[in-house]
Amino acid sequence: MKIVPERGVIMSSCLILLVMILQNKTVAQQNQNFFPKQDLMTIGSYYYPEQWPREYWSRDIKKMAEIGFEFTHFGEFAWSFIEPEEGRFDFKWLDEAVELTHQNGVKVIMCTSTPTPPAWLAQKHPEILMVNAEGRTMQHGSRQHISWSSPVYRTYVEKMVEAIGKHYGKDNRIWGWQLDNEPSHYGQYDFSPAAQQSFRRWLEAKYKSVDELNKAWGTAFWSIRYNDFSQVLIPNQKELIAQPAPAAVLDFRRFSADEANEFLSLQYKILRKHIPASQWITTNLMPEHVDVDPTHINSLDFLTYTKYLVAGYDKGIGPQGFRLGSSTSIGFANDFFRSFNGTTGVMELQPGQVNWGKFNSQPLKGAVRMWIWHAFAGGNKFVCNYRFKQPLTGGEQYHYGIISTDGVTPSTSGLEYIRVINEIKELRKSYDAAAGMPAAYKKRLTAILYNADNRWEMDNQPQTNQWFFMDHLKRYYNGLKQLGAPVDVITEDKDFSGYPVMVAPAYQLLDAKLVERWKTYVQNGGHLVLSSRTGQKDRTGKLWEMKWAEPIHELIGAKISYYDLLPDSVQGTIKMGNQGYRWNNWADMIKPLQGTAVWATYTNQYYAGTAAVVSHRFGKGTVTYIGPDTDDGALEKAVLQRVYQQAGIATENYPDGVMIDWRDGFWVGVNYSEKPFIVPVKPGAKILVGSKVVKTADVVVWKD
Repeated sequence: MKIVPERGVIMSSCLILLVMILQNKTVAQQNQNFFPKQDLMTIGSYYYPEQWPREYWSRDIKKMAEIGFEFTHFGEFAWSFIEPEEGRFDFKWLDEAVELTHQNGVKVIMCTSTPTPPAWLAQKHPEILMVNAEGRTMQHGSRQHISWSSPVYRTYVEKMVEAIGKHYGKDNRIWGWQLDNEPSHYGQYDFSPAAQQSFRRWLEAKYKSVDELNKAWGTAFWSIRYNDFSQVLIPNQKELIAQPAPAAVLDFRRFSADEANEFLSLQYKILRKHIPASQWITTNLMPEHVDVDPTHINSLDFLTYTKYLVAGYDKGIGPQGFRLGSSTSIGFANDFFRSFNGTTGVMELQPGQVNWGKFNSQPLKGAVRMWIWHAFAGGNKFVCNYRFKQPLTGGEQYHYGIISTDGVTPSTSGLEYIRVINEIKELRKSYDAAAGMPAAYKKRLTAILYNADNRWEMDNQPQTNQWFFMDHLKRYYNGLKQLGAPVDVITEDKDFSGYPVMVAPAYQLLDAKLVERWKTYVQNGGHLVLSSRTGQKDRTGKLWEMKWAEPIHELIGAKISYYDLLPDSVQGTIKMGNQGYRWNNWADMIKPLQGTAVWATYTNQYYAGTAAVVSHRFGKGTVTYIGPDTDDGALEKAVLQRVYQQAGIATENYPDGVMIDWRDGFWVGVNYSEKPFIVPVKPGAKILVGSKVVKTADVVVWKD
């Protein structure tokens, strides 16, 4: 039994895809005008004039310029200063600060202040406040405590953004604009009455009739079925004895992401009426948080990200890894955010020790500098740190700044920023606009296919306490980087044909159109790698009424018989060639069809001898299916290496924690591992930063 799309559906989807590709290409071309290539990457720092006495401003901004920062960042938390009373806007203080930056040759990113509405607004309109899963109404006194769904809140946002846009829209001292700040509820969701009403409208627009919603959600189960959209409540595990309908949870995640996009789009449209085309508009997102997904934000010029690596949540590699963070953290963010339209930046990068983590260690000496260079390696147009001065009051007193508490002395990490700023300035002298990507490197270009629906679906139904979708995905990402592959983390609206290799990790939700696109990609010579849990459900989250994962059987040249999960104290074993591997998270049991090669088998448990990894030729290309999910990623890396070898693509073999990338004519190497690494610099190459031996938390930059 096969899912067969109608011919018209395929043609329609191809036309839509072509339009998307052309739109992405146009946006990418426009974005190149925002950032001159010869600048490579600019570095800036947040500053909060409203948080410091006026007499400090001149000294601080002068110091910022002397250090070498090329831009600063104003206003994202300043609503009560911009609009101290309803309808009365005060820009005099901000004008003074903007003029000081101009006098010192520092550009300004101006922000909308939507994460921090003033007290008078919350007092007058408590209906704007977010309600969490426990039913508690968030109160004024912090940030991001509001409901994006509130029409009252949106009305006040429109007025405030309109006022800022009119006042600074024609001001050539403004470099670009940031909407909100980390638009998110930091892993929580909004259950307010406003969100409830908006969710119902979203569902009605999607399903048209309640019968279609009942069908998609499977509400016959447990007699959940609805007679009217007004009966539908946001699925809230805190208010339910047993689990909610998985399809309802998936739709609520989709709605929440769309609501954030609509909220940002509202601001974008207002600003675009007042600012010139030369000024860009972005926001900064956190790829670790799932409540706002970057792939759903489609209304801005480009997206940037926030990144904190050392806060007690990431142990990194080796005994000092907790002071370095993981090499995949910045690396993945680079390749994810850049892939949307070719442009990204780090709007907020950890400046040193922080105060809000699980534990707040000092970064290892050199780590902050390495992070900046890693951002450069990933193609970022700028890096900005939070913040210039360490605050003396407020919720982040122990959060490092570039300048220490005395207001004049650079912190330890501030000194590292100063060093990188000078290194970048020197590097610009070696920029060659004609430099092209090395052929061997380009041949390894690989796409990782990402869809937030898969993440949301499996986060809700992991089936084991050891399944973490992003960990699974990053095992593949890390394996690719160890093999020296340039990576784009792409979504389905992108063209697959430009990538010699494509990996789609745990692609649980799919449809006939995607399977056909995969087949076409492989038949034309692409090499596709799929992993455990792929193809189990349709886009609504419903299991196929056919054999397990049957829609991909022809594609992978095998059947998925069943899957197994082990306790965390039990290890499953696998053999591939002469090498043994271990797993205990998830494992698909594979039954190869005729002509499909078995690359690895399970060697213990009652299914010992069953295929764990299979591969077969499909047209001019190959499809490889990896059944198990390991903890160390060693099997995944070995399989990827064999895929490249089979395709005739030469690879590197970097140790875990070492990442080497090429951009704008420069090779950049960073070392998050516990041992020094000797970079394979070609004879005659010129090392511009660092040395051939890259120590832990160190950097090397060279040109062939």
